[in-house]
Amino acid sequence: MRGDTNMQMTPETDYVLKSIQSNDVHFIRLWFTDVLGFLKSFAVTPSEIETAFEEGMGFDGSSIEGFSRIQESDMVAFPDAATFQTLPWRPKENGVARMFCDIRTPDGQPFDGDPRFALKRMLDKAADMGYVMNVGPELEFFYFSSPQSTEPIDNGGYFDLTPLDLASDIRRDTVLSLEHMGIPVEYSHHEVAPSQHEIDLRYDDALSMADAVMTYRLVVKEVALKHNVYATFMPKPLAAYNGNGMHVHQSLFTEDGQNAFFDEGDSQGYNLSEVAKSYIAGILKYAPEFTAITNQFVNSYKRLVPGYEAPVYITWARRNRSALVRVPLYKPGKDGATRIEVRSPDPSCNPYLAFAAMLGAGLAGIEQNLELPPEFTANVYELTAEQLVQQGVEMLPASLGDAVDALESSQLMKEVLGEHIHSYFVRNKREEWAAYRADVSQWELDRYLDVL
Repeated sequence: MRGDTNMQMTPETDYVLKSIQSNDVHFIRLWFTDVLGFLKSFAVTPSEIETAFEEGMGFDGSSIEGFSRIQESDMVAFPDAATFQTLPWRPKENGVARMFCDIRTPDGQPFDGDPRFALKRMLDKAADMGYVMNVGPELEFFYFSSPQSTEPIDNGGYFDLTPLDLASDIRRDTVLSLEHMGIPVEYSHHEVAPSQHEIDLRYDDALSMADAVMTYRLVVKEVALKHNVYATFMPKPLAAYNGNGMHVHQSLFTEDGQNAFFDEGDSQGYNLSEVAKSYIAGILKYAPEFTAITNQFVNSYKRLVPGYEAPVYITWARRNRSALVRVPLYKPGKDGATRIEVRSPDPSCNPYLAFAAMLGAGLAGIEQNLELPPEFTANVYELTAEQLVQQGVEMLPASLGDAVDALESSQLMKEVLGEHIHSYFVRNKREEWAAYRADVSQWELDRYLDVL
């Protein structure tokens, strides 16, 4: 597997040891995520790093969401030397660096509850089929005046520049910090809603990109704090405006570097290969089953409603941005640029599991030789419910409860995620949905209390 830890010292680990010395690094943070995608970290000193490479660092897995029960709590974190980077927001003197970790059991086996391992397992399956998954996500977020407020810091709109876009300096510092950490950026700009912004990461392999997304979310927040504002990836913090999405551009490449999605001789004129068409068909077929993974919180479904640019209906198109899956036409006919864009995920998801789920759905489409349905060119939001039914258009789950039902019954997602993660995720989300259903909101009090 890519990034698996070699117990022997390697050129990569030697590079880390030299970098620690040359950069005056005194603390190395070992990073991993729980099942829900929250970043976990503990720090070791340089004197411990060789031991960490060779033997791993033990910790109590029973305290981590979705990891293990208390009677089998011992876990071992093995740092991936290829992910070593210094943290630019920390002081250069007595500096701080980070490495992502692979989690193993005490007997050295990969831990089934490790989201990074779940993605690696799917990437291995893709490799066995002759493919490498490349990913380029577009993450949106809001800047607010504080964590307790949704007061925007600007009233800009899409692509607005100063003076409306007061966050240009914050975005600039964020981009510089990301590039310092070896994460290339393609675009940064103001988004549609007030105080909403987007920084797009350049294509990379799926595992590197999942690591980059975790880093991105922390960098955005850390740089915002330095500017005395708060950044949030909450899917829908403002009821009257668009929510935060994470459109995921993705493609499969062959081992010799050819884009498996491109076919210049496509008889339908899409420049899409049969592999790409079946992959898209797999995404469309299994989207209801993986939506709980790509949109994992109650609030995620406040974004997935008609009228706010987020996809609700399970369709595909080239130019139509109301579709769930879009085939961008920025560089039509260009081999390397041919890709698909899945528009439903939001940036609060666990990127390891989200990429694994979409890849698993796409590979299932290829294995089953699924046929791509006709392109949907109409704006679905202008059609009546009756017209949509007549055209066979289905909807994504409308709530977390519906999404969890679909996930729980999905045999494919059990295979993609593994039994451990699948069962924990379903159980955790059922508890969240039950708590939400039992809560009495301010909206209900304002609407009903004085009239009923």
